[in-house]
Amino acid sequence: MPTRAGRSPLSRDRVLRAAAALADRDGLAALTMRKLGQELGVEAMSLYKHVANKDEVLDGLAELLLAEFDPPTDDVGWREAMRRHAVSARATLARHPWGPVVLSRSGPSPAMLRNLDSVIGSLRRSGFSVELAAHAISLLDSYVYGWAVQEASLPFDTPDELAELTGAIMEGFSAEEYPHLAEMGTELIMRPGYDHGRQFEWGLELVLDGLERALGEGGSGG
Repeated sequence: MPTRAGRSPLSRDRVLRAAAALADRDGLAALTMRKLGQELGVEAMSLYKHVANKDEVLDGLAELLLAEFDPPTDDVGWREAMRRHAVSARATLARHPWGPVVLSRSGPSPAMLRNLDSVIGSLRRSGFSVELAAHAISLLDSYVYGWAVQEASLPFDTPDELAELTGAIMEGFSAEEYPHLAEMGTELIMRPGYDHGRQFEWGLELVLDGLERALGEGGSGG
């Protein structure tokens, strides 16, 4: 029931979603219990009825992130299941650039364990050995999270911003001195319709091709 002030009563879920909104807007470094209280219009002490401390808030944020990942399902093959899972993870981390930091510090929460178990299960049901499934998870996680960290640090958000930035950079160097950079800038990045984000799915297909080849060679992973 709403409070007399028109707001929903404070709850763990409301605290965590406010923390996510604060981190999205101002960055993870800005997330303190005092600022979180201000975000919710309450004193910081009121938060401790729902979360023990900031560490619990960060663990809760990891749960929220993992809930946005598409878990593998049995209605598609392993390759499509891994593709959907990876694409949804990348999209989630693009919405929440602080995600890799939170997920890397999170302990083995039920949400983390469910996510990992569902991925392993999809691979094992498709003939991956335990060892090859471990290789696949390490490879996919490294690719997705590595991309997310890189993407969060890029100084542009849209293709137009990238083209503008590329043009400004190219004005600062000689095409004769850096011919390959100039070629890539003019013939690819600054061409209408270029979208850096499509590089993610191209690389993902390459990763999946490699896993499919390893599975066809016996599924042991070496």
